[in-house]
Amino acid sequence: MSTAQAVQDSSSFVEGTTAEELGCWLAEMLLIRTFEETADGLALRGKIPGGMHPAIGQEAVAVGAVRGLQPDDIVAGTHRSHHHALAKGLPPGPVLAELYGKAGGNSGGRGGSMHLADFDRGLWGSNGIVGAGLGIALGAALGARVRGSNQVALGFFGDGGANTGRVWEFVNLAAVWKLPLVVACENNLYAVETATKAVTGGGDIAARAAGFGLPSRAVDGQDIVAVQAAVREAAGRARAGDGPTFLELLTYRYKGHNSGEVIKYRTEDEVLQWRNSRDPIEQFSARLTAAGLLSSDLLAEYVDDARTRVDEAVAFAEESPWPDPSTAAENVSAWSDTNGHAR
Repeated sequence: MSTAQAVQDSSSFVEGTTAEELGCWLAEMLLIRTFEETADGLALRGKIPGGMHPAIGQEAVAVGAVRGLQPDDIVAGTHRSHHHALAKGLPPGPVLAELYGKAGGNSGGRGGSMHLADFDRGLWGSNGIVGAGLGIALGAALGARVRGSNQVALGFFGDGGANTGRVWEFVNLAAVWKLPLVVACENNLYAVETATKAVTGGGDIAARAAGFGLPSRAVDGQDIVAVQAAVREAAGRARAGDGPTFLELLTYRYKGHNSGEVIKYRTEDEVLQWRNSRDPIEQFSARLTAAGLLSSDLLAEYVDDARTRVDEAVAFAEESPWPDPSTAAENVSAWSDTNGHAR
């Protein structure tokens, strides 16, 4: 098959996307997978204070969503957001240094795993409060409306957040004001150790969202093509002034809620079934190969490049200095009461 024919064939499942771009999607998922697997091991060795929340298995959600946006659009994430950060273009070295608590991190080592941010790249922060990232994205969407910037904001939250009141307050306000917001529920089926289906009335998060009067649907979060298409459509609708869209992205995490967790709430057979039949990287690699867009040699190049970049990130994090204690109060906001007392 010629390259021209392959690119033509690729348009049948990704409209307007070149073979080179599709290869970048795969390379980004491989980088995220390699980064997370490496970081998980480092956390177990005590290199990452407080551990981390791995998103191994959820790569298609992050890369597909970001690729469905424009580069200057805004993303806000959750406590489990390394994949969001890397997909948004944050270099792996500073991200890992932030996990280490080192000065070379994106937030100077002051935020750690749950507080990754890079405003220049449009990542308005991951967040340790369940569902709060959607509120940040809501504010970004309102700001875009006021400034007339034509930007769209996407807010991630997990299935556990679908059972918190703040999430639905954000959805309601976005719908009433028709804000340029993409509401992205990253449903990996478990809220910490609780099966989502056991605590979700009605059993359908997307159907619940539809009651707020905005388009709402479930999407296969293991299919990067489906995620990209859904987010691209939602972002286009938001940019046109038609308001928010709710997307329930159905995915799965292979590891526990946090590094080193002893898992007793699901079976190993369940995990293996997802790994063997629903893995996002394997599925996309197979599609690219079938379309004549991926050879074994090119795949090996992507794998090697991911390994090299992550090895370099580890070296960067290890060599980065610890933050200077004298800078601890820098960039810390405060307010005063009517008597001038700092709070």
